[in-house]
Amino acid sequence: MSFVTTQDGVQIFYKDWGPKDAQPIAFHHGWPLSADDWDAQMLFFLSKGFRVIAHDRRGHGRSSQVSEGHDMDHYAADASAVMETLDLKNAVHVGHSTGGGQVARYVAQFGQPQGRVAKAVLISAVPPLMVKTDRSPEGAPIAVLDGLRAALAANRAQFFLDVPTGPFYGFNRSGAEISDGTIRNWWRQGMMGSAKAHYEGIKAFSETDQTEDLKAITVPTLVMQGDDDQVVPYRTAALLQHQLIKGSTLKIYPGFPHGMHTTHADTINADILAFIKD
Repeated sequence: MSFVTTQDGVQIFYKDWGPKDAQPIAFHHGWPLSADDWDAQMLFFLSKGFRVIAHDRRGHGRSSQVSEGHDMDHYAADASAVMETLDLKNAVHVGHSTGGGQVARYVAQFGQPQGRVAKAVLISAVPPLMVKTDRSPEGAPIAVLDGLRAALAANRAQFFLDVPTGPFYGFNRSGAEISDGTIRNWWRQGMMGSAKAHYEGIKAFSETDQTEDLKAITVPTLVMQGDDDQVVPYRTAALLQHQLIKGSTLKIYPGFPHGMHTTHADTINADILAFIKD
């Protein structure tokens, strides 16, 4: 397996497939998953001639289960360590959910200043701010997030079945085409990681104000979200991202769930490909 060691000694696992001289696409996964969540995208874009890269966030998947650093600053710095080690240039960065926040901070604070980023794609992403505050009055009440932490601490294995079985993929909706394999794969990825990283990651994805990150992005950016996202409501996420990122392109998908890159991979992949080639 391939790893990059960060400045604070954390081993970050990554996959790097395809021709080294092809345009790279880097994928940033959501909470509490791993690089494996991008299988449908990595195989698709690999078949289109791209170089595809994905890494496991610290404390997730095969990366080190360290005690500290479970915050957006470390997430972005770790991502940069991978990109710098591989010397990726002209890269497209694609992030889902928490990974969308990671992309926003990475692009704003590392990728753009280093001249490494060509375009960005935010899928069902958490920025600018998920929790309800004076600045985000329509955000999620802190009690909801405290409930997630309590459920994780009480029985992580059961909680990690309940999330994909219910709101993540919209499998709780009438008429949904439920995939047991998808649920099991979500559970598998989650249980590979650290309970501490996942617990503290809830604060990272919900309480990090990324307004300035979004304002700082100047590369072409595609913002994608379903209007039936039960995890990150699109009105406080995609619509605001589009407002804050100059010149961004917005796509709202009727009826699509939070994990739409899995449930509707054909549609999402085709739209990302068209955006990259545009």
